[in-house]
Amino acid sequence: MIDPETLPYRPCVGVMLINADGLIFGGQRLDNPVPAWQMPQGGIDEGEKPRAAALRELREETGVTADLVEFIGKTHGWVTYDLPPDLLGQVWGGKYRGQKQKWFLYRYLGRDDQVKIDTDHPEFSKWRWIGADEMIEAIVPFKRAVYEEVVRSFRAYLA
Repeated sequence: MIDPETLPYRPCVGVMLINADGLIFGGQRLDNPVPAWQMPQGGIDEGEKPRAAALRELREETGVTADLVEFIGKTHGWVTYDLPPDLLGQVWGGKYRGQKQKWFLYRYLGRDDQVKIDTDHPEFSKWRWIGADEMIEAIVPFKRAVYEEVVRSFRAYLA
């Protein structure tokens, strides 16, 4: 059995993308048998700055490019979560206990038809604009506290 205390957190970024109405981009994950919605997120590459990683992940997962967004803010410090026991040792080559994430808030300036989730390596089967409370309820339970903290950090900008 793996002792999670001996493993580090995977450095990661998350993006809360909001539209003009203050609703959040939510994508339904392709790889989860139970419908699970989440915001774009992913690992930080070696030598990459978190903000650059956030824009890269946003483009890779949604097709939304930097010219279609306006930076609003970021979380103070890192937000962490631990993997549940059944996933520990199963994801990321078993090297991490969970993730430490820096979250960025961007306002979407484009049109809905400019969102393209059918990327080279798709993560989402569908997407929609979603309210903050619904976004929190739609995430997998082990990430819920992270989403609550992110929503709290950016609440002033949300519907």
